[in-house]
Amino acid sequence: MYPTTPSFRLTPEQLALREARQLKKQNAAENAGVASSIRVKGQIIERPWLTVQHPPSKALQSVRVMTWNLLAQCLVRRELFPNSDCLKSTQREHMLFKEILSTNADILCLQEVDRLDKLTPVLKEANYDHVYAAGPRKRHGCLIGFRKDAFEIREQFFFCYDDIDIRLDGTNVSCKGLSFRTKNIANIVALQKVGQPSEGYVVATTHLFWHPSYAYERARQAGILLREVIKYRENLGLLSWPCVLAGDFNFSPGEPGYALLAGETLTQAQEELLEKSRVVHVSVDPSVPLTNPATTDEDEDGGGAKPDPDRVITNARGASLADGLLSSSELVELFAIPSPPRSLYDEGQRVLERTVGSVPRCGERLKLLSHQRGAYEPEWTSYTHYWQTVLDYIWVVDPPNRKSSVTRLLRPHTSEDLHPGLPRKGISGSDHVSLAAEVQWEAAKQIPMIS
Repeated sequence: MYPTTPSFRLTPEQLALREARQLKKQNAAENAGVASSIRVKGQIIERPWLTVQHPPSKALQSVRVMTWNLLAQCLVRRELFPNSDCLKSTQREHMLFKEILSTNADILCLQEVDRLDKLTPVLKEANYDHVYAAGPRKRHGCLIGFRKDAFEIREQFFFCYDDIDIRLDGTNVSCKGLSFRTKNIANIVALQKVGQPSEGYVVATTHLFWHPSYAYERARQAGILLREVIKYRENLGLLSWPCVLAGDFNFSPGEPGYALLAGETLTQAQEELLEKSRVVHVSVDPSVPLTNPATTDEDEDGGGAKPDPDRVITNARGASLADGLLSSSELVELFAIPSPPRSLYDEGQRVLERTVGSVPRCGERLKLLSHQRGAYEPEWTSYTHYWQTVLDYIWVVDPPNRKSSVTRLLRPHTSEDLHPGLPRKGISGSDHVSLAAEVQWEAAKQIPMIS
């Protein structure tokens, strides 16, 4: 009889270790598969970085920021994108991943993010952590990604614009001054540098209300965003930290929201746009008679509605004093801070035109004078069959006594790239153009921390 081999059983610790090793191998194989798919299926137009200026020879704090509206899959409708050849998620997602990773950004600001189960493993494999927030009953939201080896979260919060007061006193309705319950949100995070807790950035990303005719509501939302970001920085005692506001603001440089955010004086035409849009929608006042029942629940980008470039206001009434909507002078006050936000593309492309010659920009098309803020924004940041416009921006608010310098910009797409409309295979997986910029600040001066 042959001697029996003594039975051997793994301990629970050894079993757990074996399972962890197997899972690690499985994840590595899956990640390798995703990386291979991105290389093969993620064909896009790769754009060069443009050197705006060489950084000054002082001690600097530098960051590279990307912003992009990904076009949520839950909002895709064939009738909205009749010229697109890639509307299925399997056709778009690898292009989206490729473009996000190709910028090698330190901080990512992404809007219309859904299908997190597909995106987050890609971000994790690329060494990004993230915070995500969505509005009530929304199937998509806003995500801020950041390099784990560069930043860690100091604090994070988000808010819904519908819930924020713009007045200190009055009724629950008049304190908010709402014209439309939009369910839009802002996602804000204070990111401190790893190993340098006194240095960092307050970063906000947002997606403002889409409807073209609601200029007042977008201006209200943008003003709340600016106020809350500055207040957040002050409450955390981070007065030496720069603020970055990036996202899809859904207004063009010629609209009142842009002028107010940039600290420009409102033109008569902009005042008229605000006045026409000072209405109260049925979503705020349920007693409003319906003039178009089919559009009572309008989501971002008109999902579910017929494509119509001349959208009009329906299911709304004129605002009264009791509704609390802000006058133009009150809006100006809402945006008032010592150092207004500066758009990195508007500022950077002005420098480029002085140093290398003419750059494609939106100002001539929008009939903006060259000295006006916004005249040097990219030619397009959204381009579809029905809509061709500029909606996306990267803004910075410098802290006291620290001036920023734009050093590099990701070259915007040309009209030739984008025609006849996005999304498009080999071009871009979204209907928006991604923006990315490198910006530097002088080293932080000693500013007393607020206790």
